[in-house]
Amino acid sequence: MATDVIMPALGMAQDTGTVLRWLRGEGERVARGDPLLEIQTDKATVEVESPADGRLAGVRAAAGDEVPVGQVVAVVVADGEPLPEPAPPVPQPAQLPAQGRRLASPKARRMAAELGIEISALQGTGPGGAVLAADVHAAGAAPPAGGPPAEEATPPAPAPLAAAPPAPTVPTGSVWRIMAERTTESWQGVPHFFLHRQVDAGRLLSWRAAAVDRPGGERTSHTDLLIRVASEALTRHPRINATWRDGVVELEAEIGIGIAVATEDGLVVPVLRGTGALGLAGITARRIEMVERARSARLTPDDLTGGTFTISNLGMYGVDSFNAILNAPQAAILAVGRIADRVVPVNGVPAVRPTLELSLSCDHRVIDGARGAEFLETLAALIEEPAGLIG
Repeated sequence: MATDVIMPALGMAQDTGTVLRWLRGEGERVARGDPLLEIQTDKATVEVESPADGRLAGVRAAAGDEVPVGQVVAVVVADGEPLPEPAPPVPQPAQLPAQGRRLASPKARRMAAELGIEISALQGTGPGGAVLAADVHAAGAAPPAGGPPAEEATPPAPAPLAAAPPAPTVPTGSVWRIMAERTTESWQGVPHFFLHRQVDAGRLLSWRAAAVDRPGGERTSHTDLLIRVASEALTRHPRINATWRDGVVELEAEIGIGIAVATEDGLVVPVLRGTGALGLAGITARRIEMVERARSARLTPDDLTGGTFTISNLGMYGVDSFNAILNAPQAAILAVGRIADRVVPVNGVPAVRPTLELSLSCDHRVIDGARGAEFLETLAALIEEPAGLIG
């Protein structure tokens, strides 16, 4: 049996992916896990791997093509196996599932609700006739049939003024544009609130120094320590390790820490899954791998899924503190500033101590102020006294 190679979906807000280039040619032998093509999705530039051993055949999308998620772009066939015939078009009646609800992506439904457009009245261009965000956008931008009534005709425009020279622009790729779209949707659609805490970072500095002194620990970073601390805090506060979906709070069974990584193309958030069970050495190795893959545009779809909590650390840029926008549908994101010497009261006496500014952004649909404060208290206590986590 031929195995389909499909355009993957990495997020609820993704409708399509763009083929950047094929890494293997038609008829070339491939093994399961070999990179086949490079695509650009709503999160990053990633490689799609071969789902089986065999020969690449039936390539149906060229470089530059924008393809709906779930659509077959090629197949992998075994030696001697004939190329399967292309699947026939899905008939129009199949556009409605058995329950009578029109096929549409979550993003398309959200846009249609905001614009007051009836999904069932739209012609979908996605797989099986599914309505995509682009279909909703086209319907919202189209003028009403027949044009405006005569009495509402637009008066003649005044003579234009001399055109000003065009403003300079900065070229942006699709990763940057999609990042802008997703952060806008999160900021406008998710009720944020922010909690701030200053913590003593003296023990954190000692912990890192001890880790660096160990064999193989020279690349351990403060972010690695914070991932270890956050994983423990999330274990103690499972309500924070949750998402908001379809009006329901879903508790996640596994902890997946996303780390915000700045690349030339824009911000991406690869995920370190299962960090609750990893030691510090395992976290460091995994973080180094993810950052290197992100900055060389070699992230895979698997690298970008499974996140339940995100850490954004700008301390290396000299930033004291900032508020981060939630990485929806996650319920919280931790913004971390630089470690700096500051004058603080110690036993009622002014003292200079290394301190760290933390800001926790929360989705108020999942977390209330008290729960967020309790989690941040645990996080601060573990940073100031991480003895139980060192090892």
